[in-house]
Amino acid sequence: MADNIARVFAGAIAPDPTRPLLTWYDDATGERTELSGATLANWVAKTANLLVDGAALGPGDTAAVLLPPHWQTAGVLLGCWSAGLAVARDPGPVGALFATADRAGEADAWPADERYALGLHPFALPLPQVPPGFADYVVEVRTHGDQFTPYAPAGPGEPELIARAVERAAELGIAPGDRVLIDTAAYPDPLDWLLAPLTATASTVLCANLDPARLPARAETEKVTRTLP
Repeated sequence: MADNIARVFAGAIAPDPTRPLLTWYDDATGERTELSGATLANWVAKTANLLVDGAALGPGDTAAVLLPPHWQTAGVLLGCWSAGLAVARDPGPVGALFATADRAGEADAWPADERYALGLHPFALPLPQVPPGFADYVVEVRTHGDQFTPYAPAGPGEPELIARAVERAAELGIAPGDRVLIDTAAYPDPLDWLLAPLTATASTVLCANLDPARLPARAETEKVTRTLP
């Protein structure tokens, strides 16, 4: 197993970067967004470059990610890990804060020099109104390069996080090559919806506000091989 998350991600997309890696649904809005490994890698690289070149952050720094399960959240998290940042779980000072606009009020608990707000629009459109003290993530990230060489050493806690993700993949029955359907309400932890499938080289169909009546047709359309209980 790779010794850092950037290598886990690279290994997951290496067999075929063009295949769907993460497909996002929101049954409350009708949204569907599909990302290949190559497309997600582009977002990851841009996010890492934003942090390193734009915010002058890197190994030894920490980010806070106050975002729900979402395809943009995957890009932010993997970008942080690629840049060598740790992702904090408890409030405190951080180098960068990523938050949805409706959670901007929580920023005081996470003092940060760089604050980025996300609207999680299905087409990654800019926010109609950016919270005071924040920059619009999708506006800022688009100006950065789409190639990034991840830092070789594992960031703080990454080996343990990878080991836990491998264990979770086994516990959840995720096998190599699976196409896994995941209900975000049941599995909100990125350990389950992001890292466990990646360590198993599986692809993900991530569903918010899941409508059970749509499951049979979706499983057939998306060629799902595993639905998490």
